[in-house]
Amino acid sequence: MFTVNDLSMQFGSSLLFSRVDLQFTPGNCYGIIGANGAGKSTFIKILSGELEPTSGAVVLAPKKRMSVLKQNQSLYDDYPVLDTVIMGHQRLYDCGKEKDAIYEKEDFTDEDGIRAAELEEEFSELGGWEAESDAGRILQGLGVDVSLHGQLMRELDPRLKVKVLLAQALFGNPDVLLLDEPTNNLDLNSVVWLEDFLMDYEGTVLVVSHDRYFLNNICTHIVDIDYGKIKMYVGNYDFWYESSQLIQKLMRDQNKKAEQKIQELQTFIARFSANKSKSRQATSRRKLLDKISVEELPASGRRYPWVGFKADREPGKDRLFVTEISKSVDGVQLLNKVSFIVGREDKIAILGKNELAVTMLYKILMGLEEPDSGSVKWGASIQPAYFPKDHNDFFASFDGDLIEWMRQFSEDKRESYLRTFLGRMLFSGDDVYKPARVLSGGEKVRCMLSRMMLSGANFLVLDQPTNHLDLESIAALNNGLEAFKYNILFSCHDHQLTQTVANRIIEITDEGVIDRLCTYDEYMDLVRPEGQ
Repeated sequence: MFTVNDLSMQFGSSLLFSRVDLQFTPGNCYGIIGANGAGKSTFIKILSGELEPTSGAVVLAPKKRMSVLKQNQSLYDDYPVLDTVIMGHQRLYDCGKEKDAIYEKEDFTDEDGIRAAELEEEFSELGGWEAESDAGRILQGLGVDVSLHGQLMRELDPRLKVKVLLAQALFGNPDVLLLDEPTNNLDLNSVVWLEDFLMDYEGTVLVVSHDRYFLNNICTHIVDIDYGKIKMYVGNYDFWYESSQLIQKLMRDQNKKAEQKIQELQTFIARFSANKSKSRQATSRRKLLDKISVEELPASGRRYPWVGFKADREPGKDRLFVTEISKSVDGVQLLNKVSFIVGREDKIAILGKNELAVTMLYKILMGLEEPDSGSVKWGASIQPAYFPKDHNDFFASFDGDLIEWMRQFSEDKRESYLRTFLGRMLFSGDDVYKPARVLSGGEKVRCMLSRMMLSGANFLVLDQPTNHLDLESIAALNNGLEAFKYNILFSCHDHQLTQTVANRIIEITDEGVIDRLCTYDEYMDLVRPEGQ
């Protein structure tokens, strides 16, 4: 059993949450959600013991082991990959090292023999003889090839380091698993493997993630940080979100046909209770949902941004023609004879194992880079707007406030007009006078989206627009892209956004492109190795 008793956390005069009482049980997965700055990562750090709460206690049952996904990628640079994973069970690792050191001694004594025997017994009980094979299995499941298992951590690409640290957290069957953004930088096959691992996991899982699809697949409960409180609800993220919206509506209309709204909520609960899932947790989840009452459903105090793109002019028949684009950088070929034509109805997700290649394609399309060969031709009536993956240069050298920052992109210079676009992205009141160069990552993204909305473009090009966004902003962007009438080219790590927006998939490969007129899920079913 893992419990939180009367927990409060305050930084100076800022109270994150207070008087929190929660109980986490084995076999369940708890998704921790909240707006940026609500305290999700702080809550995880308190649970792990990294931070001391202002008051209250976190209690882990005796002899139970907790594992935490480490965020410091350089922490294990001097250790081999396989050893780093096994260090996820520190006692097992220490036991093995002490045992090996005794056997390597030249002056082996009787006392050494007794100690070695004790260590052998403990090592066996902890699963030490299977440790390397178990660690290797997890690494391979996450896409870390066997050839890399003996290398030092410092020799790995940062994206692979993330996978090794995740493998470390998962190793050794801990009783409680704390994961803060575990899907960051994971490819699709690794995410699918992790979902399956967690859904079959018998311990207690607490996870912070901005990936709605991931939360929907693995979560039995949602832990919501809102109103300065932390509350737990049964169900996955979609259930929490939809019930939250319905409750808000009920609260607004509480004097108008309240009984009818209650019936609507009860029907909603029944619909989610009947949903099937591949998770072994599905049966217990449905039983919990069957018992839930209207009073136990969530109400949220979050503010949701509004994203909407309105074109100034309707595009003509010709949209975009890309013909045999090739590009190499520092002797490495990124693009090899990439060709495609964008039709009237196309909303295209661009995929690729090499994100540098995808970004280079966008830069060539927007005229920011020249191809080594090939051509790009835009339709005469096309007015594109571009969201670059790296947009820090838009802010770093700008000395003005947000109103002045927006003014440089607008023909209408009136503050009232510019406030309209900033307000849709939650910049209101004196927020609009904040210096542009001091914005957080999420605030910069929202400003860039405001700029795109201001442009009146009839063709959108977006390179990883969900990076740094919270769940509320991702949902708003998702809605805005779905509603846009014309063409979109985009790349995105958010599964749900890609699935609901794209009707065509283009994957950049070493040989050229794979081009399919289908949804993201349909495409992945075509290309995913059997059994994954």
